[in-house]
Amino acid sequence: MSVVVTAFVVPALATVKPNGLFTDNAVLQQGTSVPVWGFADDGERVTVKFAGQTVSTTAKDGKWLVRLKPLKAGGPYKMTISGSNTIELENVMVGEVWIASGQSNMQWPLAQTLDAEQAIASANDPLLRLYTVPRTPSAKPATDVSGSWVECTPETVRNFSAVAYYFAQELRRVLNVPVGIIHTSWGGTRVEAWTSLPVLQSDPDFAESIQSIKDYGTAPNHPAVLYNGMIAPLVPYAIRGAIWYQGESNAREAYRYEKRLTNMITNWRRDWGQGDFPFLMVQLAPYGKVTSQPGESSWAELREAQLMTSMHCPNTAVVVTLDVGDPNDIHPKNKQPVGQRLALAARAMAYGEKIDYKGPRLVSMSIKGDRAVLEFSDSGGGLEARGGELVGFTIAGADRKFHNARATIFGDKVVVHSPDVAQPVAVRYAWADAPIANLFGKNGLPASPFRTDSWPLSTLPGSK
Repeated sequence: MSVVVTAFVVPALATVKPNGLFTDNAVLQQGTSVPVWGFADDGERVTVKFAGQTVSTTAKDGKWLVRLKPLKAGGPYKMTISGSNTIELENVMVGEVWIASGQSNMQWPLAQTLDAEQAIASANDPLLRLYTVPRTPSAKPATDVSGSWVECTPETVRNFSAVAYYFAQELRRVLNVPVGIIHTSWGGTRVEAWTSLPVLQSDPDFAESIQSIKDYGTAPNHPAVLYNGMIAPLVPYAIRGAIWYQGESNAREAYRYEKRLTNMITNWRRDWGQGDFPFLMVQLAPYGKVTSQPGESSWAELREAQLMTSMHCPNTAVVVTLDVGDPNDIHPKNKQPVGQRLALAARAMAYGEKIDYKGPRLVSMSIKGDRAVLEFSDSGGGLEARGGELVGFTIAGADRKFHNARATIFGDKVVVHSPDVAQPVAVRYAWADAPIANLFGKNGLPASPFRTDSWPLSTLPGSK
């Protein structure tokens, strides 16, 4: 970026400045109106020139904003922003822009993942651009961000989000246009920290949980502080969608999570003003004691909340990671399949490809004598048990006591029974923090954990 000062003298505060998202190497979203905004003294005339377009406005209340007409993928271009001073941004591309957010599994760097050195060594792609938002909690919504876009190289990608990198790498391969990822995450944080305070306060049950949120830990978990510091200053940068990997820190209150996550998604979409942009989530991977015994599980309940969000909130999806976790490590190192599955969902939801991006999903259950018959969709041509006999199912009668069950595949159906349950009422699958489960579709994607009952969740106060 170069700054050219005109010949006449102006006060230091009179200089025009763009929001910190507009730097050398930036990627602008193709095919939509592109806001460009920043700061200047009231009354300052600001002109933006880019890719043959010239747009002007007058600063008001210390701020200015112009909108470029929809752009076609390409570049590199120069963006010129001028007023009393002139700023030139070099090597700016037009392509696809995504937000990547969440807690530590989104933050987890490529350098600390499986086959890291090989992945890093091959990460030379000048049309893949990376932006990392500094970890900045704020008591009030911030208006600016300090960061810079960089081209993807072994040096720049090493400490970048592994999930976001593998997601973007796959989009680059398939779309063959520039791709930009804005990474904004913070380990150990709750969904409430990423939601604006007015939205949180509109939730009737927020007041009773606010103290437990405040007690959870340090400043990054206080309500709204990461929305204020790490989301608000990004709005309204033109984006295609968002990917989200979070939930571990909300597992203790899993019964609230679907509502809280839906509120956050709605919050972001409303503030961005770009409609119901695709919001793609990662379901929690296995972590904790490996068990095949029936029991309650806060992580299973959180996974259910993530699945229900994808079913009830429009233009969202969840990718299942039961098969790529590590029960001994809350930060599983195999991030490539996670990013690639998110990219599958993006290709289907954002770019209209007719491809399988879901694993098997339960459609219905019927009872035939002492057997429960489960029917699935999204099997990719049929169900299969990976690695041997089908496992992971439990079954219960009216006494609500679950027993390990035998399960057999018949096309798109699974028949479940147990000699301990003569009159089945409910079935659960992969219902544990770290379940042993192996139901897949022939599309190679794993089935999500599920339950057919609506009995009180273990994380619901008073349920035990």
